[in-house]
Amino acid sequence: MKYNKFIDHTLLKPQVTKADITRICQEAKDNDFASVCVNPYWVPFCADFLKDCDVHVCTVIGFPLGATSTASKAFEAKDALAHGADEVDMVINVGALKDHDDAAVVNDIKAVVEEAHSAGKITKVIIETCLLTEEEKVRACELSVQAGAEFVKTSTGFSTGGATVEDVALMKKTVGDHAKVKASGGIHTREEMLAMIDAGASRIGASAGLALIKED
Repeated sequence: MKYNKFIDHTLLKPQVTKADITRICQEAKDNDFASVCVNPYWVPFCADFLKDCDVHVCTVIGFPLGATSTASKAFEAKDALAHGADEVDMVINVGALKDHDDAAVVNDIKAVVEEAHSAGKITKVIIETCLLTEEEKVRACELSVQAGAEFVKTSTGFSTGGATVEDVALMKKTVGDHAKVKASGGIHTREEMLAMIDAGASRIGASAGLALIKED
């Protein structure tokens, strides 16, 4: 089986240059990945580079902390979508989730989802599993579904940990057929990728995309 379309070829470090972004776009194009995942500044460049193929442009919103205001997340999403983003990966307000302010969490997600839907695009909600209890992971997934998101995503890759098979399985069990699961953060080998897919992931976020599709 080919796994190219599972992969969001990711480069989110602050120091990346146009040469770096050009490289990952070309790699994504050559290998027919699902998307490139880049910071919002690079969205117009990637959208132009990838306009003649079916590789999507994915970007991140409220990244990496999720602690910006709902209005700023909504604007960031709207701006990215207007400049060619096909998918937006937003970070939840982790503190609000821990405070059990579920209404704030839902409204925060919904504000971004509504911008994406108005552009005919999709939203992935990064719940940052490494910072959450099991109960909080379940509630974050339930609130994401309630807000209309298409995906829940494990991690930013910028906190204290990344994706685990256990978290992916828990997230998939929670969302069922109502959403898909993206595993991201610390996935470096084909073996790790396949374990995440077996646990229920439909998308893999990784900077090691070329290694993941390389046959043993």
